[in-house]
Amino acid sequence: MKPRSQQIVLLGLSITSSWGNGHATTYRGLMKALTARGHQVLFLERDTEWYAANRDLPQPPYGRTELYRSLSELERRFKSEVREADLVVVGSFVPEGAAVGEWVTGVAQGVTAFYDIDTPVTVARLKSGNVEYLNRALIPRYDLYLSFTGGPLLEELEQVFGARKARAFYCAVDPGLYYPEKRKKRWDLGYLGTYSSDRQPALERLLLEPARQRPTARFVVAGPQYPETIEWPANVERIVHLPPSEHRQFYSAQSFTLNLTRREMVHSGYSPSVRLFEAAACGTPVISDYWKGLDSFFEPGREILVAESTHDVLRVLDSHAEDERLQLAERARQRVLACHTAAHRAAELERYALEACAAETTCA
Repeated sequence: MKPRSQQIVLLGLSITSSWGNGHATTYRGLMKALTARGHQVLFLERDTEWYAANRDLPQPPYGRTELYRSLSELERRFKSEVREADLVVVGSFVPEGAAVGEWVTGVAQGVTAFYDIDTPVTVARLKSGNVEYLNRALIPRYDLYLSFTGGPLLEELEQVFGARKARAFYCAVDPGLYYPEKRKKRWDLGYLGTYSSDRQPALERLLLEPARQRPTARFVVAGPQYPETIEWPANVERIVHLPPSEHRQFYSAQSFTLNLTRREMVHSGYSPSVRLFEAAACGTPVISDYWKGLDSFFEPGREILVAESTHDVLRVLDSHAEDERLQLAERARQRVLACHTAAHRAAELERYALEACAAETTCA
């Protein structure tokens, strides 16, 4: 890729709806940052019934977003854009993503990349078979494998799965949307995340049990798909869905927020969640479960607090003075602004694509 305005096509799970997925906010921030850098960006989204009924940003105000209903419609309507683009990126969990990838890598004349927002999940599934959105044979056909997870997993992607260039491409935050906002504190501790059975034991240990042991404290859990069988303590407020437009206010109303990590991400390490960066950017101190590589993003005890037990959480809630809480939050916020904004990721994407282009004799 040349250092000029680029034609970029992104094919992702969803940018129009954040309901039940963390992909939308990531794509929104990246697309906004890429267009701000002068690139012409087209986002292609499969028009599914689930997201059609829950669109909180039906017309993103940056770049161009188009919906398609089938693979044949995608191929018919957007073949020229994909063929002529300088960079084409296919994301994880795209419906019929493996077939989309086969088509893209066969048609595109520019750099192609697979963007894995769920790398540990993908790798675990590939080891037992193919997944709908990727297969082993397809991986080497992409020029780049962009991974939400860094660390040793990148080497495994190259050496075991044949990725040409596996690069860490972590989630990021849009500081224009996530920043400190003075609000009355409604909750002592909160959590934002879609229900996941493998995260539920940690939620039980690090929020629900502390709530039971501190009945005068206030807690909140926001996110969809939690089973009706869960017994919520009386002092835990439930919010079924919280659109991104309300995330900043949500974080700003908490004294502390909780970060929980999927089992596969804990196992692989080096997998920060977008909620981690968003909360820090809002100046809300974060209590997180532990995973390898956490200290490469935030310094434990100084920028983030780590909890493994109910006792750990209660100790934080009972012992941290207000000035100490604010100082920890500000240090984390500065770390995010220095390293983990959408603008940082847009610049990284440019650099990775240039490297991939330079390695191809067909790129001028």
